[in-house]
Amino acid sequence: MTHEMPRDTGMDNTFKILKDGYMYIMNQQERFNSDVFETRLLGQRTICLTGEEAAEIFYDENKFQREGAAPNRIKETLFGKGGVQGLDGEAHKHRKAMFMSIMSRENLQHFNQLFKQQLRLALNKWERKDEIIFYKEIREVLTRASCLWAGVLVEEDMDKLTDEVATLFESAASVGPPHWAGRMNRNKLERRIKGLVEDVRNGKIDPPEPSALYNFSWHQDLDGNYLEPEIVAVEVLNIIRPIVANAVYINFLVLALHKHPDELKKIKTADDEYTKMFIQEVRRVYPFFPFLVAVVKDDFIWRDFTFKEGTLTLLDLYGTNHHPKSWDNPDTFNPERFRDWSGSPFSFIPQGGGDHYLGHRCAGEWVTLEIMKTSLDFLVNQMDYNIPEQDLNLSMNEIPNAPEIELIQIRKK
Repeated sequence: MTHEMPRDTGMDNTFKILKDGYMYIMNQQERFNSDVFETRLLGQRTICLTGEEAAEIFYDENKFQREGAAPNRIKETLFGKGGVQGLDGEAHKHRKAMFMSIMSRENLQHFNQLFKQQLRLALNKWERKDEIIFYKEIREVLTRASCLWAGVLVEEDMDKLTDEVATLFESAASVGPPHWAGRMNRNKLERRIKGLVEDVRNGKIDPPEPSALYNFSWHQDLDGNYLEPEIVAVEVLNIIRPIVANAVYINFLVLALHKHPDELKKIKTADDEYTKMFIQEVRRVYPFFPFLVAVVKDDFIWRDFTFKEGTLTLLDLYGTNHHPKSWDNPDTFNPERFRDWSGSPFSFIPQGGGDHYLGHRCAGEWVTLEIMKTSLDFLVNQMDYNIPEQDLNLSMNEIPNAPEIELIQIRKK
């Protein structure tokens, strides 16, 4: 016997989700006391899910598919058209293997070296300034490092390039001019990288192997054909864009150190294990991206609720990372919770859940962990800075929530 799914009333709740931001699904989950409910977004029936069990269902490829799920406005800014996020089945696994081909331990160490080098150069520049807005500065550091690592060498205004890349994730949930800017910049960047792909194949340039530009340019699909240059450009940008988006996480490191000074003392004397625990707790507590999207593949029943084929479905990342069934005192910042953590791929999903190789979990998660580990060491052990009086409250309806923290009196240690 099936039951009627709880439903958020209203002709369309798109405005409500923009207003509530990261808290929308959590608020309704508490209201209905249910990890699944129905709403209407962008004019269509939508199911919202949260929690570990819901996440495991969401990543079942027999029940959900990504093809045709992401709204065009997300493809036109965040993902790009034809990217790996919109594939399913063997096509997705094969394309995902292309991404994982550059995630070897050696290549991640190479990225880390590039990132450290750019941090040192940036610190030399920051020392000559009275103050910096750390979020904007670290975006540029990540843009330089990611382009070098991806094999996309650029000789142009780095401030401009950084802003162009950043609009891809900063405008994903925006409307009006910010969204139009994101679309325009993705088109511009894809055209530029497409030209580089053609130069690689014509022998005009020879990017390092392995790099995203090299590996992706010579990747063959399941039929043995090279990917279209336009698709390679989308996927190379889908390496650079999420790396630059880690500026959000690095700013959350600054915020966590500032708000929890006892943690700063621990980290200075702690072992590598505690550092990893601190980083994971920052990723769990602070809001990165709020939802993932899929559509129901075929009719099925879960928890006595009917899921109809073709129904748009959102998985709440932020809410799952704060779900009381999985996390004791979920709103308390406590790195120790990760000391004996079981490592569930569905209860802790700041960058998606499931398997890195076979599922839709973010291929760049390992890069994120390297970036955060290096950044934390840099902030704690290699530079001195002060945070003047300023508003450090997070606005939960801004997606992504990127705190623009002002730093002053920046010096090398």
